[in-house]
Amino acid sequence: MEDKKIILSTLWISLMLIYLLGDVMRIFSGDFVPGEIDGEPVSSIVWLGTSVLMVTPILMGVLNMMLSHPWIRWANIIASIFWIGFNLISLRGYSIFDQFLLIVSMGVNALTIWYAWKRQKPNP
Repeated sequence: MEDKKIILSTLWISLMLIYLLGDVMRIFSGDFVPGEIDGEPVSSIVWLGTSVLMVTPILMGVLNMMLSHPWIRWANIIASIFWIGFNLISLRGYSIFDQFLLIVSMGVNALTIWYAWKRQKPNP
């Protein structure tokens, strides 16, 4: 039988790698100016917010292995719904390869919701 904790952790790690791939591709494609977003300089507060945002998939991967069933189930569902909404809002502003990666990431989030929802309480 497949261990849901491992599957959910793997989904979050996959999500983080999709975002990282998009960042690397953006740098190599020339769609990136260091220290700017949309031609505007970025403050330390914005970078802090971005860091908090981007560390969530990593933390969710770890928390899936550490937390008990009812808490992590809802954390997975809520965090995945947040990421789907966040990506839907920002989808229009990206290039075609970024849009593709965001759509794939939303599929990963949908799988995360599905696995978290169907996750049964562990047997004692």
